[in-house]
Amino acid sequence: MSPRLGVVIDQERCLGCESCTVACKIENNPTAGSWLRVEAVAGERKERYPNLRMDFLPVMCQHCAQPSCQEACPTGALYQREDGLVLLDSNKCNGCQACMSACPYEAIQYSPQKGVVEKCHFCVHRIDQGLEPFCVVCCEGQAMHFGDLDDPASEVSRLIAARRAVILKPEAGTRPVVYYCPPRQRQRL
Repeated sequence: MSPRLGVVIDQERCLGCESCTVACKIENNPTAGSWLRVEAVAGERKERYPNLRMDFLPVMCQHCAQPSCQEACPTGALYQREDGLVLLDSNKCNGCQACMSACPYEAIQYSPQKGVVEKCHFCVHRIDQGLEPFCVVCCEGQAMHFGDLDDPASEVSRLIAARRAVILKPEAGTRPVVYYCPPRQRQRL
């Protein structure tokens, strides 16, 4: 049985440095920038100077267990591997962008140069060699963790349990495999 691969992002450790987006560009050479974006998220609204904080939210393809992008694709260009990765066969993509509209995470990009869509694939070429995705390797704050979500002893499973990690947009019903450990409350000065 294949592992169920996923990523856990510790928002407390994310520096917002964007080394993950640069890593994506270096490793995959996407034509539309990066397949990963880092959003700035303000802290609690009641915070006042000097007790302000800014948190960051790296967002990439969530490699959903129920991928709405795959359902929307009329050509079968999007498919799911046994390990859960949602991949794109660009030879089958007709550039209709139906998957872009269906993705609740805005994780699919259109490449006008190629006339097809592009998306994160967790550096599947590296995974198939036993390596981690390049964004995980290059994460300066060591906020990104990759592993088998079905192995209770794996680092990702332990982080999810210990930090009560959450998924983005649970109401979408897509069951993503990218989890976020929200920042803990900080002590006030």
